[in-house]
Amino acid sequence: MLISIVAPFYNEEAVIDAFFTRLSKILADHLPTYDVEFVCVDDGSSDRTLALLTQRAAADPRIRVVELARNFGKEAALTAGLTVARGDAVIPIDSDLQDPPEIIPEMVRLWAEEGYDVVEAKRADRSSDTRMKRVSAEAFYKLHNAISQHPIPQNTGDFRLMSRQVVDVVNSLPERQRFMKGIFAWVGFRRTSIEFVREARVAGSTKWNKWRLWNLALEGITSFSTWPLRVWTYLGAGIAGLAFLYGVILIISTLIGGRDVPGYASLMSAILFMGGVQLIGIGVLGEYLGRTYIESKQRPVFIIRTVHERPTAARDLLDEA
Repeated sequence: MLISIVAPFYNEEAVIDAFFTRLSKILADHLPTYDVEFVCVDDGSSDRTLALLTQRAAADPRIRVVELARNFGKEAALTAGLTVARGDAVIPIDSDLQDPPEIIPEMVRLWAEEGYDVVEAKRADRSSDTRMKRVSAEAFYKLHNAISQHPIPQNTGDFRLMSRQVVDVVNSLPERQRFMKGIFAWVGFRRTSIEFVREARVAGSTKWNKWRLWNLALEGITSFSTWPLRVWTYLGAGIAGLAFLYGVILIISTLIGGRDVPGYASLMSAILFMGGVQLIGIGVLGEYLGRTYIESKQRPVFIIRTVHERPTAARDLLDEA
């Protein structure tokens, strides 16, 4: 049986040697009876990542390098890797080795011997993160799972094993704006999890800044819930009800007590408040409308420039030897 290791790369020249050295040893020591392929997706790197990957692909028939036409982002690069992968089981993993490959043999065992379709890697804790990242991550998971019909497992990333059937279903989904953690959860199937402690990067620096993480969180919420749209119906009804009650109070107090109707200051406060509420509502509506517009254009999630791999004849000769 064939195991596909899918790893997106973006300006990761510093980690390539460590990545292949560590994974190759683990796979050779613990999974010697399985065939393995490495599907490395270069997501428009501007450093020597692509050159180093293609050098390895020319020397090692197990390595296939998917070169994208430009930088499409991690979700698109991961989608490209899943599309190209041919394995009976497919394991997406980050190239920076923060996800420990040492648990891959146990993932394979749970799939091959116990029949699980999905084996997720779940972080045992987030002690390696900053306080702000821990708080924001916890808030995201709680909010997403509270408003979504299909919750995502907390503290799980893309690192997991998926059977061929699961990967085929994921690849068949037509949506262009892809939040992969949500998609992996949405498809269902029989699943289990393995806990791990996340390590520090072996080299290089993260490409995820606060703005990208914020946009990814918005992507996750708007991809799997319409609650941000529905809440404005309830908010509008609540504000209208309060305004009606306030109007009744003003009328009664004026008729009975002769109190003057509040003037300019209160009127401006009400107008500014309602204006702000309306603009927020329009913004939420615009977010969903923008997603609909992008989906309607039906542009591909990614464009593959070429796939670098050893010619088929050379691979076959090496396999026969």
